[in-house]
Order: sequence, then C-alpha cells, then structure tokens
Amino acid sequence: MGDVTNQHQAIAAPASTFADAPSASRAAGQEPFLAADVGGTHARIALVVRAVDAKRPIRVLHYHRYSCVDWPGLGAMLHDFVRRLADTPHAAASSRIERCALACAGYVLDDAIINENLPWPVSIGVIRASLGIDHLAVINDFEAVAYAAQFIGADESQPVIETAQPPLPGPVLVMGPGTGLGSAVLLPGAARAQVLATEAGQISLAPGNEREIEILRLLRRDRAHVSYEDALSGPGLLKLYRVLCELRGAVPRLITPAEITGAALAGSDTAACEALDVFCALLGSFVGDLVLLYRACGGVYLAGGILPRIQPLLLASTFAERYFNKGVMRAYLQQVPVRLIEHGQLGVIGAAGMHLDSLPSDGRDDGL
Repeated sequence: MGDVTNQHQAIAAPASTFADAPSASRAAGQEPFLAADVGGTHARIALVVRAVDAKRPIRVLHYHRYSCVDWPGLGAMLHDFVRRLADTPHAAASSRIERCALACAGYVLDDAIINENLPWPVSIGVIRASLGIDHLAVINDFEAVAYAAQFIGADESQPVIETAQPPLPGPVLVMGPGTGLGSAVLLPGAARAQVLATEAGQISLAPGNEREIEILRLLRRDRAHVSYEDALSGPGLLKLYRVLCELRGAVPRLITPAEITGAALAGSDTAACEALDVFCALLGSFVGDLVLLYRACGGVYLAGGILPRIQPLLLASTFAERYFNKGVMRAYLQQVPVRLIEHGQLGVIGAAGMHLDSLPSDGRDDGL
C-alpha cells in the first residue's frame, strides 16, 4: 500500500492501487530509488541506493538538475528523469523504482505540498500515480541538507570564519538564502542523526544600524510583519535593491536578483553594491543569533543558491563583524566556525538518508 510521509505523518493510498506491487516481498531501501530536492528555482533529481560505507551511506548513481520554470510541474520532471535512465548504465533499475524521497520546502496538506515559492502546485497523488511508485516520502528541504551535512568532508567547504581550534561536539546549524530562507539544525548524540526543522526565516527582521532602520521602515509600508526572509532571499535581495534605489533617489534599472549580484560583483551599480553589503551584514547578524539560539557549537554551514555566487563579496563584507557583535557572547562565537558549502547533491543525499532512517530496522515496509 502506498504512503506519503511528512516528518511523522502518513497518508495511505487506496489499497487497490498497489495490490500487486512487488515491494511486499522485498526489503525496502535495498533497491535503487528516486531522491529529489525541489526548490523554487531548481529541482535536483537523482537515482540513489543505500551504500555500505557509514561515512557515505548514500550512493548517487545518476543525477540531473532541472530549471523549474522550464517544466509544467514536478511530475513531468520526475517522469523525464526516469525516461533518461534508459540511456544510462542504470536502465534496468528504472523499471524497478518503487519509492521516492522528496525534499521540499513547505508542508503537506491533504494531497498537496503547500509552498508559495514553487512555480506550480504539487499533487502527491498525481506524482505517485504517474510514476507508478509505492511510496513518496516528503521531507523538509533544509532538514535534508542538514542531515547530509554530517557527511561533508573538510575539502568540500570553504571557510568564512575560521577558529583556532576544531569545533566542539554539539549542534550544527545549516542555513542559507535561495528562493526562500531555509534553516535546520543537525543534533548529535543519537545512533541516527536527528534534525530539527525550523522556520527561523520568519523571525522578525532586526536592523543593526540607522541605514537598516530606514530600510525596515520602507519595507513595512505594505505589511505588518517583515521577516528575515523578506531581505535574505532572492526576492528579498530585489526588495533591498529597490528600497535602496528609493533612498538614493535613483531609478531601479536591475530587475532580477541575478542582475543585482552580477552588477555588485562587477562594481557597476552603486545601489546593487550597497544592497549586497546590507544583505551580508544582516546575514551575519542573523547567523550569530541562530548560533546562540540553538547553541550550535558544532559549527555553521552556509548553503542556498545565492552565497556561492557572491563568495568574494561575502568574505569582504561586514558579515564577520556583525556575526561576532553579540556583546558578552562574542568569545563564544569566536569558537564557532562558519563554512560555505555548495548545495549541489546534498539535498538528494539527505532526503534519501532520512527516508532510509525512517524505515523499520528490518528494512521492510511498515504497512502504512
């Protein structure tokens, strides 16, 4: 019988839908399955399989990244990915796929995944039926990235703030701006990694200087609540740029976040340069707050789609100054390193790993 899981929730498909499915007689998780990491801009889809290496328990067999706006829906992308497998060494596996682990921001409501940043609706039933799979596990996107953070090697990240000593054992914060602002915490101390999902991006934006107070005043004109996501995201960067143009008495000439980051990197637009300065400063303050909130002494990984592209600006900005500017807690923060990671395949690896961890210890279906 098919099921959809979202953290600890499950929705059963009609029993007749998969009455003849072969999974009842075969251990779940031993065969290759699909894993997808879906954001507002890109969807990353992979064919994965459980691996025997504890340091890398998920092996990616085939991987492809899709641009969401080029497709009518997630189901079409998943179907295209399976079709593409016919031209790979994994063609035989494409006929045996019975499950999919889907990392996506938002939440499950009845048959739908609710996420305002996606360009199209996502129907759980339609995806499951179109692929003919038994199980669809729905996992928060940054939970998945945080889960995968435990497998990141030292050579797979770039330092933003380094410390004299290795990080202490403890919670690890994973956060980053993309189409939205995601955040999750990897918790140590259990046989299986535990991940705390958060909605930290919806915390009220806190300005750190007079210029940011002016920015907040303008952002509040058309809303009662201004969150960090309203500034620290792709759409948020566009808002910062437009507000700063207004404060400068200039006409905005850039219309996308990519144009703004490009102009800032080139130094060709003063409002764009200031927008990225403010963006990085607010990010530093926010990350420092979250480290203190979750006592994330194990370190911070910055992910998301924006930061790798602006790494030179981030390193040259007041990010570190604002990160440390927490009064008596400055000495504590000086012990917590911050590193930059490429989102890449982390979401699909994390989604797959969390799904396998959710299965009963004998690896067989639980009948949901």
